[in-house]
Amino acid sequence: MTKEEREKLYAYLRGIVSALPSSPGCYQYLDDEGKIIYVGKAKNLKNRVSSYFTNPQQTYKTSLLVPKIRDIRYVVVRTEEDALLLENSLIKRYKPRYNVLLKDDKTYPSIAITKEYLPRIFSTRNRTIRGAQYFGPYSHVPTMHALLALCRELYCPRPCRKPMTEEGVASGKYELCLEYHIHNCLAPCVGKQSHDDYMQRIEACREILKGNTAELSRQLKQRMLELSEQLRFEEAQEVKRQYMLVENYRAKSEVVSPVLHNIDVFHIESEEKVAYINYLHVVSGAITQAFTFEYKKKLEESDEELLALGIVEMRERYGSESKEIVIPFHVELPEGYAEQTIPQKGDKRKLLSLAQLNVKQYRFDRLKQAEKLNPEQKMVRLMKEIQRDLNLPKLPMRIELFDNSNIQGEDAVAACVVFEKLKPAKKEYRKYNIKTVVGPDDYASMQEVVRRRYTRLKEEGSPLPDLIIADGGKGQMEVIRAVVDDELELAIPIAGLAKDDRHRTRELLFGFPPVSVGMKADSQLFRLLTQMQDEVHRFAITFHRQKRSKRQTKSELDTIKGIGPAAKSLLIKNFGSVKRIREASLEDLQAVVGLAKARILQDYFKES
Repeated sequence: MTKEEREKLYAYLRGIVSALPSSPGCYQYLDDEGKIIYVGKAKNLKNRVSSYFTNPQQTYKTSLLVPKIRDIRYVVVRTEEDALLLENSLIKRYKPRYNVLLKDDKTYPSIAITKEYLPRIFSTRNRTIRGAQYFGPYSHVPTMHALLALCRELYCPRPCRKPMTEEGVASGKYELCLEYHIHNCLAPCVGKQSHDDYMQRIEACREILKGNTAELSRQLKQRMLELSEQLRFEEAQEVKRQYMLVENYRAKSEVVSPVLHNIDVFHIESEEKVAYINYLHVVSGAITQAFTFEYKKKLEESDEELLALGIVEMRERYGSESKEIVIPFHVELPEGYAEQTIPQKGDKRKLLSLAQLNVKQYRFDRLKQAEKLNPEQKMVRLMKEIQRDLNLPKLPMRIELFDNSNIQGEDAVAACVVFEKLKPAKKEYRKYNIKTVVGPDDYASMQEVVRRRYTRLKEEGSPLPDLIIADGGKGQMEVIRAVVDDELELAIPIAGLAKDDRHRTRELLFGFPPVSVGMKADSQLFRLLTQMQDEVHRFAITFHRQKRSKRQTKSELDTIKGIGPAAKSLLIKNFGSVKRIREASLEDLQAVVGLAKARILQDYFKES
C-alpha cells in the first residue's frame, strides 16, 4: 500500500469513527476482502473504537490488528448486556480471525423430554427435536445415565420410541408390550395409567433433571410418613423405595451445602496460547453441571477478558439464569448481569477450589494426551519452563552438569555430563582426573575441571552449553562463575542445585548473588532436574570407584616392563604373592611364564 493509499484509508476510517454514536453496541472490523476479522463490544461505541486509532501507546493486540482494518461496521443496542450477548453471537457466527475462539471439538450428550401427548425421556447428542426440552449437556456421561436410571426407577416414563397421540390412546390403537410385563412401564398407551398421573411423573422427572432433588426428597419423606400414619404400609414401602433411590443419588453427587441455591462457579487456568475455563452449576448445594472448555488465544488476551467471554458463552449455552457467579477475581460485566462473588472462605470458597481442581486436572489431561502423541512436546515445554523461571535469553537446548568425587583427597576425580534437549547425551560425557589440587578441596577441583573443559571448547570452537548446573550451592556456583565469566569471558548462565542436611535436593539457585527460584519440589521440572543431578553424581562416583579399585589391585608386577596382565595373572595364581615370586628360582619361574620372562623377573628383583 502506497503512502497516499494509506492516508486515504485512515481518512475514511476516521470519518466512520467520528460519526459513531456514544451508545452501547458491537463493532466489527473488516479486512481488504470484506471479511470480518474482529468483533468487539462497547458501553460507548465512539470512545471504544476511537481508542484503537488515537492511543499513542498501542498494545500488542492493537498494533497487530489496526493495520489489517479496511472498514468498520457497528450495531447499536439498548443496554451493555445486550451488547455482550450480541458480541458472543457474532463471534460464534463469523469466527473472526483475531477473536478468542472456543475449541469445541466434542459434542456432549443431553437429556431430552419431548413435547408429546405422552412425553418420552432419553439421551441424545442431537438438539434439533422440535419442542423438546433439553437438560445438559453432560460432560460426565455416567452422571447422565444415573439421572436417567433414577427417573426410570422412580417414575417409569415409557421407554418406547413410538409416537403416540391422544386419539390413538382413546381408540385403542396401541397394544401392551413386554416393557409393561417386566415393570419398566405402566402402560399409559392402553389406559392402565391415567394421563394426569403420567404427566405428574414427567414433571417430577423435570425437577430431578433441574437438580431439585432436595425438595423431591423432602416431599417423598413427608408422603412416606403420611401413608404410615394412615396404616397404608404397602404404599409407604413403595414411597420409601423411591425416597432411598433419591437419597442414594444425592449422596453420590457433589453436595457442598444445601443452602447454596442456583449459582454458577467459574475458574480459569491460562497458558501462552490457550486458556481452560471450568464451569460448575450448583442447585441446592448439588453440582448439576460441570464442564471445562478450551479457548484459543489470538491477541495475548488477559485472563480477565477470557473469563468474561467464557462466563457469557457458558451461561448462554446452558441456559443458566443464576443471579450469582462465584469467580477467582473481578471481571468486567454489564451492571446487573449477575452478582460477582470472590469468596475467601466458607462453602463458596470450597466450590471455587473444586472448580480450580477440575480445570487443573483437565489441563493436565490435555497436556498428557498431547505429550503422548508427541514426546518432543514435553521436553520443549520443560525447556520453556526453565527459560521462563531463570529468565534465560534462549531455550536451554544443551545443559552441562559437574560433580567432584574423592575420599579425603584420595583418587580425586570429576565428571561432566551433557543433556541435549533434556536427554542424556552419553557420548558427550567426560571424566577428569584432578591434576593440580592436593588434598580434599572441592572448590579448587571444580575450578580446575571447568577451566580445562571450557578452555578446550573455546579453543576448538565447539558448541558451548546454554546452561551450566553445579551439583552444589552458592560456593560451587561462585567458583564456576569466576572461571567462566572472569577468566574465560564466556556468557554462560549458571545455576546450582542445593541440598539439605539429609543430602536431598532442596532448591534451585540462580543469579549472582544466587537466589532461590520458586519451584515446587513435586513439580515435573524439579523432578527432572533432580534426575539430572543424580546422573552426574552417579557418573562421578562410578569413575571414582574405578580409579580406587584399580589402585587397590595394583602390584609391583605392574611396574616391570615385559610382564603383561596375562603373565601377572599366572604368577599370582601359582605363587600367591610378590614375595614368593621374588624368592622363586629361575627354573620355577620358567615353568610358569617361560625363560625370557623368568630372566626379566630375576633381573628386576636383583636390581631392586
